[in-house]
Amino acid sequence: MITVLIVLHFFVALALIGVVLLQRSEGGGLGVGSSQGMGSFMTGRGTANLLTRATAVLATIFFLLALALGILSRTGGGGPRSILDSPPPAAAPAAPAAPALPAAPAVPTN
Repeated sequence: MITVLIVLHFFVALALIGVVLLQRSEGGGLGVGSSQGMGSFMTGRGTANLLTRATAVLATIFFLLALALGILSRTGGGGPRSILDSPPPAAAPAAPAAPALPAAPAVPTN
């Protein structure tokens, strides 16, 4: 579930970047290189309104996805969230090694 939301979040972020870059700082919207904006598709004001609304919708979706990912990552998983959250594994104390006994001499059997 989180993976799907991350991929969706990525695509929304790319779309938001694209829509913001299409806007002109003067509010003309898609007016790159021509006075008609998108040609004869829309007027300059209509294009600006379209891009402004698209930016608002994409920004809202972006923030909602960010909040959902934050909530899911905090509550999901069940395990420790960080290596700093879990205590280090307890190592068994090392017992002193017993001295090795010399091997008993072999007794010849007749």
